[in-house]
Amino acid sequence: MYIIKRTVGAIVAGIMLTFSAGTISAADSSSPIVIPTHNWSSQVVMAYVIGGIFKSMGNNVEYVSADTQAVYESIRQGDVTISHEVWQSTFGKSSYAAMAKGGIIDAGNHDTASLEEVGVPQWVIDKDLCPGLPNWEALKNCKDVFATVDSGGKGRILDGPQSWHGVEYTDRVEALLGDDWVVKFAGSADALWAELAAAKKEGRGTIVFNWTPNFTDKEGYAFIEWPAYYLGCRKQDGGDSKCGSPIGWLKKAANYKFPKTHPAAYTAFSRMSFTAGHIGGMAALVDIDKMTHQDAAEAWLAANEAVWKPMIGVGM
Repeated sequence: MYIIKRTVGAIVAGIMLTFSAGTISAADSSSPIVIPTHNWSSQVVMAYVIGGIFKSMGNNVEYVSADTQAVYESIRQGDVTISHEVWQSTFGKSSYAAMAKGGIIDAGNHDTASLEEVGVPQWVIDKDLCPGLPNWEALKNCKDVFATVDSGGKGRILDGPQSWHGVEYTDRVEALLGDDWVVKFAGSADALWAELAAAKKEGRGTIVFNWTPNFTDKEGYAFIEWPAYYLGCRKQDGGDSKCGSPIGWLKKAANYKFPKTHPAAYTAFSRMSFTAGHIGGMAALVDIDKMTHQDAAEAWLAANEAVWKPMIGVGM
C-alpha cells in the first residue's frame, strides 16, 4: 500500500504554484465539472483522480452517482459533464446511440485495449479442474465442477449486475451450452471479487464475469474463449448469440459544450490516456489494499505525478 505523505489539497496547491508558460492557460468557467461514479473500483478511483487534476487547475468539481447505461443520455443533456471509462463491449451501443442524437462527443481513447468477458482465475487452469479450458467447449463436460447450491445442479456462471449488459451472457449460454448451465447476477463488483476469494479459499471452480484492465491482471485471469465475435452476432443485435465479446477500445466522452465552457480542463481531459497498468493499479488500491476510493485517488496522484502533470502542461 502506498504511504500518503501529501494530501490532494497539498498536491493541488503545489501544482497551482508551478503553473508556467507551458501550462494550459485558457480560462475555464466557474461552473462545476460534473463527474459520474459507477459501481466498479477503477471507474470510481479514476473519477476522483480526474477530479483532483481538474481541481489542481482551479476548477470546481462535483461527483454524482450515475446509472452505467443512462449516463450517456445525462451527458448529452448536460446533467453530467464527462464519462471517463466507456467500455466498448458493454457501453459502446448506448454511448453511440447518445452521440447519434447530438450533444455528446468522443474525447479520445485510453492507451489500452479492453476485454469484458466471463472467465476463471488462473489457478483453476493450473489445477486442471476443467481440462480443456479456456476453450468454451470444455464446459460441456464440466458442469458439475461449477455447480453451486443455488444452481439446481447446473453449472453456474456469475455475471455482473444485470444493469451492466442485460441478458447478453444468458443468451450466449442458452445458445451454446443449453440447459446444463445457468447465469446468475451479482449485485455488485464487490460480490464478484468476494466469490473469487471464497472459491480460492475452498479450492473449488468458479466462472465469474471480469474485465481487463483490472487488478486481477496481476495474479492472472483466463477468459473463456468463445466463438469469435462479429458485428451483429448478439441476439440483441439480430444474431444468435453464439459468439464471445470483442477485444475493444476504452474511451472517454464529454458533453459537447465542455470544450467551450472549460477549454483548459477539456484539453487536459483529451490528453488523459491511462494505460492498463495505471487503471489496474487504481483498482488494486481499493480491491487489494482496501483503501477508500478517495484515499486511493490521493495515493495514486501522489505516486504518479510524472504521469498526470504533463496532461495539464506542467513539466512539458
